[in-house]
Amino acid sequence: MFVLSKLMSAITQPMFWLALWWALALLMLQRWRRLAAVMLWSGLVVLGLLGFEAGPHALLRHLENRYPVPTAEAVGRHVGVIVLGGATEHSDIYQAHGQVPLGQAAERMSVPVGLMRQHPNLQLVFSGGEGRLLATGVSEAELAKAFYQQQGVDMSRVVLEGGSRTTRENAIQVAALLGERCKQPWLLVTSAWHMPRSVPEFEAVGCQVTPYPVDFRTGAATAWTEYSLARSLLLWQTALHEWLGLWVYGVTR
Repeated sequence: MFVLSKLMSAITQPMFWLALWWALALLMLQRWRRLAAVMLWSGLVVLGLLGFEAGPHALLRHLENRYPVPTAEAVGRHVGVIVLGGATEHSDIYQAHGQVPLGQAAERMSVPVGLMRQHPNLQLVFSGGEGRLLATGVSEAELAKAFYQQQGVDMSRVVLEGGSRTTRENAIQVAALLGERCKQPWLLVTSAWHMPRSVPEFEAVGCQVTPYPVDFRTGAATAWTEYSLARSLLLWQTALHEWLGLWVYGVTR
């Protein structure tokens, strides 16, 4: 599943398919010059259209709006927070500068800190291992430990799981770590667009989780005038990766 997840990351990048399209056009250039020219120009047109953010936002919005954010009162009825990795950047930055680099999904790490301060009864379980194909030897759990220490979190309330590399492995490893305690009410913190894939995985291993979505990428609506090619390509990849992941979950369960 880990290798499959990395393959999904590649094939859900729009630029991957456009690069293949242009490579095919170049191979055809000598024998079918006119067709090759049409393919090259059509690829450029598609690339330009991909920059409109309303498209990927529509796909992500369907994922993000599935679960509401629990109220403060509801949060207090839980024993702890299960936090999924995916918020940190390359570990070599931490090794060089001593600061934990957070990426776009930073709320996965920061929001639980606030929840623990507001609710002193909450424990925290962080799940995240080495997510690269070529391991660096530093897991996300190690970066999470450094981050929470830097934020002044009481580490006696924190449990770290650093062996999982995929969402399914997150659920399996956390269930094994908590044992019967997994049947108690836990908050599950991950990106809102990742939640529809995460909740079923934890329920499948017998954990009782309440979604606490963070890291929203969309609002109520997106104007068609919103345009950024660089940002939109990342949004397309995120949306396509999650929808494909949901399909894979459905056929492998």
